[in-house]
Amino acid sequence: MPDLNLLDELRWRGLVHQVTDEEVARAAFASKTSAYIGFDPTGTSLHVGSLLQIMTLMRLQRAGHTAIALVGGGTGLIGDPSGKSAERTLLTDADVRGNADAIRAQLERFLDFDGDNPARMVNNLDWLGGLGLLPFLRDVGKHFSVNAMVQRDSVRTRLEGRNQGISYTEFSYMLLQAFDFAALYRDHGCQAQLGGSDQWGNMVSGTDLIRRAGVSDVGQPFAVTSPLITSKSGKKFGKTEEGAVWLDADKTSPYAFYQFWLQTEDADVGPYLRYFTFLDQPAIEAVEAEHAEAPHKRAGQRALAQQVTRLVHGDEGLAQAEAATRVLFTGDVAGVPVATLEQVFAHVPSATVARQTLEDTGVRALLVGEGRPFSSNGEAKKALKAGSVRVNGERLAADPNAAFTELLEGKLAVVRVGKKRYHLIRVEG
Repeated sequence: MPDLNLLDELRWRGLVHQVTDEEVARAAFASKTSAYIGFDPTGTSLHVGSLLQIMTLMRLQRAGHTAIALVGGGTGLIGDPSGKSAERTLLTDADVRGNADAIRAQLERFLDFDGDNPARMVNNLDWLGGLGLLPFLRDVGKHFSVNAMVQRDSVRTRLEGRNQGISYTEFSYMLLQAFDFAALYRDHGCQAQLGGSDQWGNMVSGTDLIRRAGVSDVGQPFAVTSPLITSKSGKKFGKTEEGAVWLDADKTSPYAFYQFWLQTEDADVGPYLRYFTFLDQPAIEAVEAEHAEAPHKRAGQRALAQQVTRLVHGDEGLAQAEAATRVLFTGDVAGVPVATLEQVFAHVPSATVARQTLEDTGVRALLVGEGRPFSSNGEAKKALKAGSVRVNGERLAADPNAAFTELLEGKLAVVRVGKKRYHLIRVEG
């Protein structure tokens, strides 16, 4: 929607929760402004919970504004208490530096740092690393009331917890984040901070500090938050039984990533299409209408999974994920990496066979025994004669003693009996 003010686009997508000053924000987005979002380097990869904010920066850049991604190399050494019921374990300097470098590289996949309107990437360690305690207390701390600070949700929740409390280290985090905004306002002409609603208190502190300290005259600072996402059933977004869903393919494969979106509840499809895709309103409404007519066909979930997987993992990753998904219905494993097949068939019966055994006994080693489809040679022979056994997508001949060497990557066999019964056989040695 190129004709919409960015604030209006974010709002129809459901991505505006709080705004410090509606008029200031609307006027800034009506012309050209710059805004930043911070990412703390608590790990080597961001997860889908961060994807919403990454896409907000992408929307900002696409609308012609300057997008600034801040990697918290300095604040990452402290730890953000927001949304945490207990003190974080402090990371080492080496860990934070390594994580910050990894996240910088990851963000470069989403934002354009070249061209006519390049995004910027900054690390707050550059200004926090050499910050002296006494100057910080004099120039920043004097602008904050402890009375107001203890009323912030992130602090009050911890203070009210019977066995928790909060250290002075984490208590000081909001001052550091406020200082970030002031530093970016002063040195980069950054007028706005964007982020999740759990950061509201810290963001308001930043706008207050800029006004009180009078650090520059870029224009009145403002902040916009997006809502924290949970499913309609109340489930925390981005979490599965296996843990967080990461943007790094080595941590969450394209197949597992695609499946996460494919499992979206019907009621969440429309909102997630607005949050996590660049489809415009007519396109989203068309998908919603198609989905409403036949929810069992899951057209909405497929569109969502395709859009987001392509965004994060590219066309190749999407093709891999869709091929792996088809395996469950067709048994066609061609072109699907073994690591992905291990995930696809993580919950089917499996067995490990010595390579020498396979060479000595042939197909029977894949079919007969514990964790394999059949308990006897007679059962295996009967199924082979009926033509109901396939290994790696190929129908087997009727001889249970026939040689078999066509292993996937030389080490894996996917056995299918009939249409839906699978077994995974690993060959070692």
